[in-house]
Amino acid sequence: MSVSATIESFLLAQKIDFEKTGNSFLVTLPGEKKLQTHCALIVGDHSLSINAFVIRKPDENEATVHHWCMTKNASMYGMAFAINELGDIYLVGRLPLDAVNSHELDRLLGAVLQYSESSFNPLLELGFANAIRREWAWRVSRGESLANLKAFSHLI
Repeated sequence: MSVSATIESFLLAQKIDFEKTGNSFLVTLPGEKKLQTHCALIVGDHSLSINAFVIRKPDENEATVHHWCMTKNASMYGMAFAINELGDIYLVGRLPLDAVNSHELDRLLGAVLQYSESSFNPLLELGFANAIRREWAWRVSRGESLANLKAFSHLI
């Protein structure tokens, strides 16, 4: 079975939403803190690339956000935090093609989801605290729901 066929079979069996274009799969992983994590699986000539968007470029405390990410990298399985040319933060990883199987795909996509979920609120707090405070005040002034901001009430 080809690597692309292995990936497609795994995603279908796990009922994971995805779109396939050529040798690329755009996977949508559902979450709780981060409602969706979009992850690209790209089958190359020698390896499978995994790239998942975490947050956009921080508005503030950029060096602190990057330090937090780099500190976490040392304990992560198969993935690492990285930034793109715009400063947005991603999880990235590579896997040799001969290592691509259902077990390893489950492990890596599980790692993406775990790292994305567990880092989302801390990264928002570090990089967007002032924006969160402004959003909170705006919602209060309009009588809007604060439900999805409750995790950040300690910042107010």
